Amino acid sequence: MDLDELFPNKPDDPLTQLTKQDLDPLSVEELEGRITVLQAEIERVKAKLQNAVNFRATAESLFKK
Repeated sequence: MDLDELFPNKPDDPLTQLTKQDLDPLSVEELEGRITVLQAEIERVKAKLQNAVNFRATAESLFKK
């Protein structure tokens, strides 16, 4: 999935800015720290997604009865 599809008209979106940042000036430690932060953010988003899926499934099951 392309970022332009996710954020088509939001050039100031933090995710768009993050992916365009030049990584060359960063040290190994800074890159490792960045990976750690991004992995934590991925887990946070996955948890939110799972909650949304579970909520929807629960709501659908209630209205089907």
